Amino acid sequence: MEVISAILPKDGEVSFFPNLFTREESDVYFDVLMNEIPWKQEPIRIFGKTVMQPRLTAWYGDPGKHYSYSGITMSPANWTDALLKIKQRIETVSPVIFNSALLNLYRDQSDSMGWHRDNEKELGINPVIASVTFGATRRFLLRHYTDKDLKQSLALTHGSLLLMQGRTQHAWEHSVPKQSSIMGSRINITFRVIKD
Repeated sequence: MEVISAILPKDGEVSFFPNLFTREESDVYFDVLMNEIPWKQEPIRIFGKTVMQPRLTAWYGDPGKHYSYSGITMSPANWTDALLKIKQRIETVSPVIFNSALLNLYRDQSDSMGWHRDNEKELGINPVIASVTFGATRRFLLRHYTDKDLKQSLALTHGSLLLMQGRTQHAWEHSVPKQSSIMGSRINITFRVIKD
């Protein structure tokens, strides 16, 4: 299994598995998730303003694993068979067992995710986050939170896994910017551990 490690120069651990899922598996999961997930667009609070998220989302997980960010609180839907199979696959290379997942649907090149850190209190200290991509390749940007000159860029491809751990969520921000070229939809699943 191909893995690219040591992506960050300091203050975090990020590993990239470009082909954790085969092309055939990825095609199937993309179609299943696109059709069976009740995607929705919700308002969030950013810099004191309420705006609609520039993507669609869904939250799944074990009972009681609620998640709050940007002024909204999400209650988990029950795991689907497809999500459980995806979760089991990534847990073969992850140091933790995940109990929740945030799903994002980027409908086209105009959908995006702004700069942020996944450092909410529910995730605890040094959270492990596994980010799976199905569909269109999108640029994933990282920049150090205090040393803005430290930057990294990755192309997250169909069937890939990005595993973030250590101090990554405290010391680094990440984003998925809009892109100018025409492209199809991308489904991203970030598996997490919500602390009790």
